[in-house]
Amino acid sequence: MASSLTKETPGSVAGDKAFFGHPRGLATLFMTEMWERFSYYGMRALLVLYLVSGGADAATGSQGGGLGMTLATATAIYSVYVAMVYLMAMPGGWFGDRVWGARKTVTIAACVIMAGHLSLALPGQIAFFAGLILVAVGSGLLKANISTMVGHLYDGPNDPRRDGGFTLFYIGINLGAFVAPFVVGTVGEKVNWHFGFILAAVGMGLGLLQFLLGSKNMSAKSSVVPNPLDAAERKSLLVKAVGIAAVVVVFYAVVVSIGVFTLNWALVPITLAGLLIPVAVLTRIKRDKQLSAPEQTKMSAYIWFFVAAAVFWMIYDQGGSTLALFASKNTASTVFGLGFPATWYQSLNPLYVMALAPVFAWLWLWLARKNQEPNTIVKFAMGIVLVGASFFVFIVPMNMSGGGDKVSPMWLVSIYMIQTIGELCLSPVGLSVTTKMAPQKYASQMMGVWFLAVTAGDCITGLLSLGGVSLNGLGVIAAEASLAVIAGLAVWMYRKKVQEMMGEIH
Repeated sequence: MASSLTKETPGSVAGDKAFFGHPRGLATLFMTEMWERFSYYGMRALLVLYLVSGGADAATGSQGGGLGMTLATATAIYSVYVAMVYLMAMPGGWFGDRVWGARKTVTIAACVIMAGHLSLALPGQIAFFAGLILVAVGSGLLKANISTMVGHLYDGPNDPRRDGGFTLFYIGINLGAFVAPFVVGTVGEKVNWHFGFILAAVGMGLGLLQFLLGSKNMSAKSSVVPNPLDAAERKSLLVKAVGIAAVVVVFYAVVVSIGVFTLNWALVPITLAGLLIPVAVLTRIKRDKQLSAPEQTKMSAYIWFFVAAAVFWMIYDQGGSTLALFASKNTASTVFGLGFPATWYQSLNPLYVMALAPVFAWLWLWLARKNQEPNTIVKFAMGIVLVGASFFVFIVPMNMSGGGDKVSPMWLVSIYMIQTIGELCLSPVGLSVTTKMAPQKYASQMMGVWFLAVTAGDCITGLLSLGGVSLNGLGVIAAEASLAVIAGLAVWMYRKKVQEMMGEIH
């Protein structure tokens, strides 16, 4: 009986001794997610630099050998890639719920991600784009299901250890993201881009191995398909999938055969889809006649949060593109006499999150005890204003480097810190308010809807780049900063109206 409890029952005594008082399976999921984030953020730290790198650059220490693309194209590809990762979270959750179950979906996802990184390690654009697609699809499949598996370890939503377990899991995410640029980034940027991508594949391989070895400690619920497709549904979906694939293949075969194909023929449709899908999903939920009047009102309020979050992520995710390129070309490569590769800046955000998240958690509790804690709307407004302020700060070093001078790394250190503080005001609150405001009918889908805000924000950035707008220009940076600050102030000014629509939710 004791052995059975250790393996299957959340909250067992034996399991409690395994990982900081939490079920033994949490250690496995912690390590799996840590290695997956190691591979994802390691590759992401290299992505834009690899795309724009041509010949070797003695000034930056880059070994060359990249794809030699323009800044605009590189930024567009990066934005579309990040958008697709978050867009894939919704179908990823669907596969876990209706086809494979969470455990099998995570296993398949890890294999797909590893294959994607290995494809990136091969020379040539075909292998590169194939790898990018595989990593995006695999990341979406894994992201949606591994968090579900964490929840399965506990005795329902009222288990007192549940929040602590997700906090530990979140530390694993940021630990992997923090270490990756120092390892994958350094090898890729300073030695060989493709060796860096191989290291990312090794990281995901270690995560997969850890997951398979520790899968016996997972909850039995993680292997169950909650709402499996019946035979008729499977056949219908298969026919639709084959039909859509055939149309796409024929269309692009014609475009290629008549000699007009360019990269934009692929990027523009994907980017437009990344904008239209969030709009379509929100519209479908909002127009559902089965929702009660209070649920309809809360969805109206939620759209405010969604739009505000899209503006936030539009700027925030440029930390891996616009800011990364500035770090590579316009920032001094030494700190206190020590070499500081451009990819290392990507470690600042997870470092700040790990350092500041406990501080913010304490701060909100302290203010709550004094009855002075800002409500959700005010926290949202603070996050958007802060991300806009970070780009106003960015204008200063951009001006200073206008003549070709290298600026101090402390400028980017400060900008990333401001953005992380904004993230801590907005992101955890957004996850919380999404679950609280979700209509009962869409309770399980709304987390995927929240991730679509990231998709929408990054697709706006991608469309701007594809439209010829230089996101590295002073005027564009100032415009984005102004838009964010105005959006934040608008949310704050209309906070009472939004609060009325939120009903009892604080």
